[in-house]
Amino acid sequence: MRGRRRTLVGEVVSDKMDKTVVVRVDRTRRHPLYGKVIKVSKRFKAHDEENQCRVGDVVRIMESRPLSKEKRWVVTEILSRGEEIIETNA
Repeated sequence: MRGRRRTLVGEVVSDKMDKTVVVRVDRTRRHPLYGKVIKVSKRFKAHDEENQCRVGDVVRIMESRPLSKEKRWVVTEILSRGEEIIETNA
């Protein structure tokens, strides 16, 4: 069963929780009636044991057993680091 776990690649959009990140996975699909290609995104809560992920990182997540009410994914690797944005109150 371990070999059949799904893996997805997405961008971290929130890292405000402890040991949890929210990952947005984008995909394109064709509209069933009009045929236009549209972008669809879905958000997954994923477990990040060492709190290494930051907003903007591109990560690979893997399906796992339920870890909490909404968390069913685990971050397996960080593919690229996002741009660090420094906020200033000007």
